[in-house]
Amino acid sequence: MGGHSPCASCKLLRRRCAKDCIFAPYFPSDDPHKFAIVHKVFGASNISKMLQELPVCQRADAVSSLVYEASARVRDPVYGCVGAISYLQNQVSQLQTQLAVAQAEIMCFQMQQDSAVMQLPRMMDVPDDDRSSSPFLLPNNLTHFLNLSPASSGNVTHDHPLKRESILGHDVVS
Repeated sequence: MGGHSPCASCKLLRRRCAKDCIFAPYFPSDDPHKFAIVHKVFGASNISKMLQELPVCQRADAVSSLVYEASARVRDPVYGCVGAISYLQNQVSQLQTQLAVAQAEIMCFQMQQDSAVMQLPRMMDVPDDDRSSSPFLLPNNLTHFLNLSPASSGNVTHDHPLKRESILGHDVVS
């Protein structure tokens, strides 16, 4: 052993840790769980082969990826990290939909406010006598579409100009 403690890999596999052990730089003895989970999913031989095929500068990133994938495989043996990615993509999609709905609602409220602000000068220009029949009180001349004109046979009763029937049949004075 020559004065250094064996890496997590050599401890788990109960073998002598050589100075040139490929696992030692990436699986320190103080973090045995890291190698145990990677070994359980990929096997020590496969990990060794993968690391040997990579340049030394890429090995740390590869080990990090192997640990992440192994952890995901333990949680979800079928899909691994792809399952986690799909779940997060679905969440993002749902949140984007909710955001779009909220933005549309805000836009509608802003349009209603803008329309109401635009109608204020028109209401002030109309004499008080004509306000009850003025088409300018509702934005974009909506009185026609809401059947609120006195000539319509909708909910307006003709016996009293301010009396209307509600949906329940009760008289409402407005």
